[in-house]
Amino acid sequence: MVLDAKNTTLAYRCPKCGAAVMSGVNMFSLTADMLKLKCSCGGSELVLVNGKDAKVRLTVPCMLCGGGHHFTLSRSLFFGKDLFCMPCPYTDINLCCVGDENYVKAEMSRSELALLELLEQNGLTDLSELAGSEDHAFPTDPQVRDIVMFVIHDLDAEGKIKCHCTDDVAERQYDADIENEGIRVTCRACGASRLIPTDSSLAAHDFLHCDSLDLTVGQDD
Repeated sequence: MVLDAKNTTLAYRCPKCGAAVMSGVNMFSLTADMLKLKCSCGGSELVLVNGKDAKVRLTVPCMLCGGGHHFTLSRSLFFGKDLFCMPCPYTDINLCCVGDENYVKAEMSRSELALLELLEQNGLTDLSELAGSEDHAFPTDPQVRDIVMFVIHDLDAEGKIKCHCTDDVAERQYDADIENEGIRVTCRACGASRLIPTDSSLAAHDFLHCDSLDLTVGQDD
């Protein structure tokens, strides 16, 4: 008897070269604990972990954020949809798709057009320019600046901003000043400071996940 294994197609876009990376995945291949879908340029890879809880966990590289995003799907969803897409949480552009090969190819083409439109709005002409940019800088979004300011105030209220003041300083006070490149946090007592960029989507979004803020004297990084 020949078993008809469930098959699906998995695809993502390489943040290094901008190419669509696609591969078939079947139920039998998921007997492995981990699978890696690598771009032929060697610059990126999608990591798929097969959990014992019947969940599939993916780490997908992102062209826009420069890092990776994590997604968890049930095994039945992973193999059971004609098309299921996983977007970047900050831009809502689909990064990874799984499903029928033809549907996946069509969605990868559609998401490429969405990326090109975004690049055009920010003065770039093609995906290679975004892939070659180390900072992925975009014009400052006032909403991003407001969120960064909120996080700074939240860290201050929780006592999670660290500077060069000694423990005997009863009450530390910090200033948050808006500059062209971002928001500078400065301790009034010791002068330690840190610039939090708001003109880079990567730097700003990374800051949203910080659980503390270390200030240094005379340095911005």
